[in-house]
Parts: sequence; C-alpha cells; structure tokens
Amino acid sequence: MSEFSKRLTQLPSYPMAELPAIKRRLIQQGVDVIDVGAGDADLAPPRVAVEALARAAQEPAMSRYAFQLGLPAFREAAADYMRRRFGLTFDPFTELHPLLGSKEGIAHLAATLLDPGDVAIVPVPGYAVYHGGTVLVDAVPHLYDLTPRTDFLLELEELPRAVLERAKLVYLNYPNNPTAAVAPREYLERTVRVCREHGIVLAYDNPYCEITFDGYVAPSIFEVPGAKDVAVEFHSLSKSFCMTGWRLGWAAGRSDRIAALARVKNYVDTGAFLAVQAAGAEVLKQAERLVAGYVVQFKERRDAMLPALRANGFEAETPRATMYIWVPLPEGLPSAGFQKRALEEVGVVVLPGSAFGGGAGAEGFFRIALTVETPRLIEGAERLGKVLAAV
Repeated sequence: MSEFSKRLTQLPSYPMAELPAIKRRLIQQGVDVIDVGAGDADLAPPRVAVEALARAAQEPAMSRYAFQLGLPAFREAAADYMRRRFGLTFDPFTELHPLLGSKEGIAHLAATLLDPGDVAIVPVPGYAVYHGGTVLVDAVPHLYDLTPRTDFLLELEELPRAVLERAKLVYLNYPNNPTAAVAPREYLERTVRVCREHGIVLAYDNPYCEITFDGYVAPSIFEVPGAKDVAVEFHSLSKSFCMTGWRLGWAAGRSDRIAALARVKNYVDTGAFLAVQAAGAEVLKQAERLVAGYVVQFKERRDAMLPALRANGFEAETPRATMYIWVPLPEGLPSAGFQKRALEEVGVVVLPGSAFGGGAGAEGFFRIALTVETPRLIEGAERLGKVLAAV
C-alpha cells in the first residue's frame, strides 16, 4: 500500500521543479547558461519597497501574526489602486483580501468552491496552479486547448453542454501566460454572459495587466457589466514590480466569495509578513510611476529579441503584453526535445510548451521570458538558432 495520496500521483509535473538543480549542475561544469525560462526578471524591486520594508521590519509589531486581516494600509492601498487603475470601487475589508502571492489564492479558491467530482475548466497551455489546485481538491480538470485558431482564447461556447452544466469554475488569464495573448472586450463580455448563464465562477488571473505595450491597456474583468456576479480577480506585485520573492498579492470580488476564501486561508496560513505588506502598500500608492520604468525595459528587450529570433529562423508574433514571447516550432518537433537540446547543447534555458500542460494546445511552441539583459537575449536567440538549424 502506498503511503502517498492518489491526488499526489495525479499532479502533473511542475515546469520549474527540476530546472534550478539542472542549471546549478551546468554552471558547476563551467557552462555559460542563459536562463530565459522562469518569469523572474533580473530587474531590482522598487527602491521605495526596499526602504519601506527596512523601516517596517524594525518595528516589533510588524513581526507579529498578520492573520487574515493583514495590514489595513495594504488593503486600502490595493483598493485605491483598483479605483485609480480601473475605475472600480471595492471595500478594502470585505471585497478584497491579501494573499501570499496570487498563486496561493488561486489554489485556495479551488478549495473554496469545488467538491470532489466537480469540474473546473483549465486552459492548456496555462499556469500549473490551475490544474494542480483543481486536482488537490479531488475535482476534475477539463482541459481546453488554447491554439492560434481562437487567438489563444478559451471559448466556453465551444464546450459540450454537459461540461458546462457540471463546471463550477473556469480559469482565465489575460494578458496570458505563456502565450502573451490579450482578450478583446467583446470576448470578455460573452465569457461573463456564459458564466452567468451556467453558474460558473470565473477566476480571472490578472498579474500582467501592467506589462503592456504599443498603446494596449489591459482591463479588469470587473469592467464588464455583471462580472461581479461571477468573478474573482487576482493581482500580484510579483511581475509588474519585480517582487517575485516577496510573495504578495490580493484577490477582489463579491464579499461572500472573499469571506469564503479567507475562511479557507485561516486553516493554511496566517498571512504575509506585515513588513512586506507595508512595503506593498507604498508601492501601490505609486504604482503608475513605478511600473512605467519596468515596462520601458521590457519593451526594449522585446523589440531587440524579436528581430534576433527571426534572424535565426523563428517566426514569433509580436506580443502586446507580458514579459514573454511564445515561439512556434517546426511542425512535428516536440517542444520538450527542443528544450532539452537547447539546454544541453547551447546552455539556454527555455520552457517547452509541454511544461504548461498536456494536449494539443501545449505543443508546437516554447516560451522565452524577457528576464535578462538585451545582449544576453540576443546571444540566446543566436544559440537557439544553432539548435534549430541542426534539427
């Protein structure tokens, strides 16, 4: 008899689980590794965050339990950000909740909403927590392939009626990781309509809403009329403010859903470090100014990397958002095989499409993260071109 649960064996492989050890081994062997795998930029966090953290950490009260209330100033700053950025009003104490990064909140939303056997609609490719969070509560993931046919949009109306009738949750993420797709307003409106018709809760994962280019402005799902009836939206300081390791975000939504999420979290965590919440509050007060500098740098990297990729045999679309480029591979070339060769032969870490789930939607592409300086990105493209030429 196995000592481990069945749900453990049902978890897909996590895309980043083995890469740090492999990268460390290669570096020890003297390999010059260019890592454009994880969405973890080399840029420094905002100075205001570091200074606020340093001040707050010296206050003994900031080392006490945060509990689920957290720091009122962080809640208020997040609510004020939502008002300024999207024109939306949320009560900071009943319609908004601090998270240890949006990832844990997304996973715990599944525990809030799903019973064993319930269906959650999971995009593939997609962030692994959508699938994993569903499996960990013994619910059933129904995989939907995101492909160029639908511009990488998850079209609920294409699903069998039987699936829609059983589904209680759908995960949406636009601007999208890993495809960098963005969602038109008309698409969001009809998705909200379908969710309302079928009683499906919409988990709207929105950590890339500030990393946008060429005049594109990413919306909140709550800008769509009726969305508050069905949606919970997740935000994070990780990507937009280069604070991935700080683990701080928030969820916003209807008060009963936020209260239910808080009830689950009471049993699994006692809140983010209060000093980190103090730093997050200061960042959000200046969000527009702070994020602008990061976006300029990501755009410069994008605009340098795309010509370098094309010069080396890759035909990637120009992303209007995120820090990612979703790069197509020649037909029939497995993405995991390409990743392995890129790592072992030329020392470049990328993520294969297959790392983002099984099925047709995950194959035929690999992801590059714009997380290193421009000269390293260009060199990485040249090395990848050598792998492609040798296929």
